[in-house]
Amino acid sequence: MPLTPLTPLAQAQQPAGGIAGWVADLVDTMGGPGAGLAIALENLFPPLPSEVILPLTGFAAGQGVLSLASALFWTTLGSVVGAVALYWIGVLFGRERMHRIWGRLPLVKASDLVRTEEWFAEHGTKAVFLGRMVPVFRSLISVPAGVQRMPMPLFLVLTALGSLIWNSVLIMAGYWLGDRWDVVGTYVGVLSKVILVLVVVAAAAYVTVRLRGRSQDRQQRDA
Repeated sequence: MPLTPLTPLAQAQQPAGGIAGWVADLVDTMGGPGAGLAIALENLFPPLPSEVILPLTGFAAGQGVLSLASALFWTTLGSVVGAVALYWIGVLFGRERMHRIWGRLPLVKASDLVRTEEWFAEHGTKAVFLGRMVPVFRSLISVPAGVQRMPMPLFLVLTALGSLIWNSVLIMAGYWLGDRWDVVGTYVGVLSKVILVLVVVAAAAYVTVRLRGRSQDRQQRDA
C-alpha cells in the first residue's frame, strides 16, 4: 500500500527490530540524513551491514519516505565522513608506529611491510577506489590510505566515486525489489563470506610459507 505520514517505513515493511528496525526508525525520523548517519556509523563499525542499510533506504525511497537523489546524496556523504574518520586514525597511527608494531610480529619481515608500502604507493588510487566496492575492505582501506598520507583531495574524490557506485547499486536494488529488499543482503552476505574465506586461506598460506622458510633456513645453518 502507498506510504502516508500515518504509515511510516517501519510499519510498511515491519522489520521486527534489530538493525533493520533501527535503520527504519532513523529514516522515518530524519529522512536522508538518517540514512547518511547509519552509513557513516557502518564505515566506523563494519559489523553494521551496508547490505541492510542501503537496500532498506532504497525501499524507503520507493515508498516515498525520501527521494532517490536524497538517498544517494546522504548515504554517499555518510560514507565519505566515515572514511575520513578512519583515514585520520591511520594518520595518527603513523608509519613509524606501524613499523615498530610490525617488527614485533612473528613470521613477518620488515621488507614485507616495505614492499606493501611500495605497492600502495603505486596502486593506492585503485585500491581506495575499488576497495569502496568490496565488502569487508570498504571501510578498512581508509586506514592504510591515512598511514601512507594519500593526498586528502585525491582520497575524497576516490572515496566519493567508489562509494557512490556501491551505494547506487544497493539502493537501486532495494528500490526495485520493494518489500523484497532484504534479498540483497542474502547475496551480499554470501559474497562477504567468500571474501573472508579467501583472506583466511591467503593468510594460512602465507604463514605456512614463512614457517617452511624458517625451517629450511634452520636446516641450512645446522648442516
